[in-house]
Amino acid sequence: MYQSLDIFQTSGAMARHAGARQALTAANMANADTPGYVGRSLPSFQDSYRMSQTGVLRATRPAHFGVGPDGLVQPSETRAEPAPNGNAVSVELEMLRSVEAQREHSRALAIYRHGMTVMRAVIGA
Repeated sequence: MYQSLDIFQTSGAMARHAGARQALTAANMANADTPGYVGRSLPSFQDSYRMSQTGVLRATRPAHFGVGPDGLVQPSETRAEPAPNGNAVSVELEMLRSVEAQREHSRALAIYRHGMTVMRAVIGA
């Protein structure tokens, strides 16, 4: 029943997006010393949502306009100042992205918890 409510769908999408951002950040950190590796990143959930609402990322099929089969925006390459071995990952930038993803995930959980509190109040539990 509660899955059809927009607030729960939005918080779930936000949590999935934050998880995808965190996974990319972890992969970038793991390959910080790999020669020739180029980091990847996702825009924030707010930017992704805004683009989808303006029609920029409306997908008609999987992988159309950079949207994958799971409905998430596909990662783009990030170019930091390359190291002598060709690696273009900034550890400091990845740490900041990790914190942003953690905050985005915490925000999604707070929205979900608030939605459940409202549901409980409406039901009278």
